[in-house]
Amino acid sequence: MAKKKVPLSAQQQRELIDSEYPQLSVRRQCALLGLNRSTLYYEPAPETAANLAVMKLIDQQYTDCPFYGSRKMTRWLQEVMKLEVNRKRVQRLMRLMGLEAIYPKPKLSAPGQGHKVFPYLLRDVKIGRVNQVWSTDITYVPMPNGFLYLAAVIDWFSRYVIAWRLSNTLDGSFCLELLDEALAQGRPEVFNTDQGVQFTAAAFTSRLLSAGVAVSMDGKGRCLDNIFVERLWRSVKYEEIYLRGHETVPQLSKGLGRYFPFYNEERLHQSLDYRTPAQVYREGQSQAAG
Repeated sequence: MAKKKVPLSAQQQRELIDSEYPQLSVRRQCALLGLNRSTLYYEPAPETAANLAVMKLIDQQYTDCPFYGSRKMTRWLQEVMKLEVNRKRVQRLMRLMGLEAIYPKPKLSAPGQGHKVFPYLLRDVKIGRVNQVWSTDITYVPMPNGFLYLAAVIDWFSRYVIAWRLSNTLDGSFCLELLDEALAQGRPEVFNTDQGVQFTAAAFTSRLLSAGVAVSMDGKGRCLDNIFVERLWRSVKYEEIYLRGHETVPQLSKGLGRYFPFYNEERLHQSLDYRTPAQVYREGQSQAAG
């Protein structure tokens, strides 16, 4: 009987590459593998197997029902999935996953020290051209032995994904790298985010302001203000992440590296009159240049 192939860890991948290609720089090694350089060093964030199983169910249910808070999610896990979980555990896991139910809160939490919350600029604004509004968000990605976070920047008018990036932590550095990558390709008039600490940090907002971009922020607990990114996450998860079940970080990175070009260049959108995001985005760029 053939032995089951065990996926290599990030450390083992580094050792293998270093032993076979010692003359190559890390940048070149990652280019040959089709990975972002930082992704090579990622291991999925750890959790117990039992909690990872619960988190996967929470992620799938939240993708379908983003209005579920910890109370409803706990009842769903208990009554529908027949799991013995309490609300305290579900609350902790949802916080770890960065999930929050979509509904107005009676009192908004104060931003961290040095963080400024900007007003929401897009209420009743008609979106009529590319690069009028970009937005970003972070979503949880389940893995067999842990989890990662995925962030992306999307153009609201065309649904075109400007840039995306993976991380195994929620620190702000990978969001700044994502922002730099996006701004290297163009400038929106308005950049919309939620009130997460990654986006309210001065390093993030000052980079936008210095580029001449207006900063807009959703009300806390109102991620439907960022509805285009939420729809993107649903597509990514059902059409790639849940479907493929990638076992390693390089596999996931390569899978997303195939999916996002497909999403931009080939996937037809009914809301775009059955055109692709890339078609609409490039047409809009040409019209603006003309």
